Amino acid sequence: MQPKAHIVGLPVYQPGKPIEEVQKEYGLSEVVKLASNENPYGFSPRVKAAIEQELTQFNLYPDGGAVELTAAVAEHLSVNPDQIIFGCGSDEVIALIARAFLSKGDENIMADATFSVYKSNADIEQATSIEVPLQDGKHDLEAMLASVTERTKIVWICNPNNPTGTIVGKDELRSFLDRVPSSVMVVLDEAYFEYVTDSEYPDGTKLLADYDNVVVLRTFSKVYGLAALRIGYGVGNAAVIRSINQVREPFNTNRIAQAAARAALADQEFVQSCSAKNAEGIQFLQGEFDRMGLSYFPANGNFIMVDTKQAAGEVFQRMLRKGVIARAGFKRYPTYLRVTVGSPRENEIFIRTFEEALNEQGATV
Repeated sequence: MQPKAHIVGLPVYQPGKPIEEVQKEYGLSEVVKLASNENPYGFSPRVKAAIEQELTQFNLYPDGGAVELTAAVAEHLSVNPDQIIFGCGSDEVIALIARAFLSKGDENIMADATFSVYKSNADIEQATSIEVPLQDGKHDLEAMLASVTERTKIVWICNPNNPTGTIVGKDELRSFLDRVPSSVMVVLDEAYFEYVTDSEYPDGTKLLADYDNVVVLRTFSKVYGLAALRIGYGVGNAAVIRSINQVREPFNTNRIAQAAARAALADQEFVQSCSAKNAEGIQFLQGEFDRMGLSYFPANGNFIMVDTKQAAGEVFQRMLRKGVIARAGFKRYPTYLRVTVGSPRENEIFIRTFEEALNEQGATV
């Protein structure tokens, strides 16, 4: 059996190494994972109760339209329910957008480097991806605008950007949107929205009234702590969301995820607490990097990208053997390591292990 010719050479997404694998491989009793931008503080206590209520419902299909959850999110964001679509993580919403709007020969524009799932889904649809280099780790909106042609269908803007953590500000984003053709969709991926404290950061959902071509992505995987349940969503013009819905599978989000997301959304006190603790963690890590004389990109999510001044892949491996998982392997930034902001204890373990790994430069990996 032969797969479609155009998918044969596509790379497979490589997630952060799981804790269990590292424990087994290196014989470790404890492993600190700071590779996948997960919430170290777990999830709202309300989530457990909501899940327990669903335990007797496994024989029933979930609500295919996620009606109750949609209503809750619509109220939270002050938008209409028909402006929202849910997916198995915001990753699936990205895939659905590509499926609905990209065809062979179309073009889509993204930063280089940014979240790899934009390009992988465009590749599946046989669209051409125009990757515009970052400037000081930040989206170069002017260069992205200059790359728009009559073939352009989508521009992806990850804000804050993953992996660099930089943001596009309110004024520059509006200036960009004012000049993008209305026929071009602009996807604002705001997976880390709840963590941002910079007053210049725009809320993409507030732009929807002025720009029919904008779609905003959010997720329950990050600050809400529901990464394992895979639930995220997109918000946009009702007609655009309807088109995306037309290519969505009927039961793409499960009962547990829907119930957990409703409970998590209702506990904004937990969200604010996690955001505040994350800001403290960023301050601690940045202070330690300053002490070590290392540069880093401004951190606006729950992660920091730091320049190790050596091959980051080797630093990653040295840390791995000591039981700390971070993230390296960024094509445009071979000396940079991305670390998730953990709990105070995890951050301290990371810094100790990181500094040891840096000092082992030249050791055999």
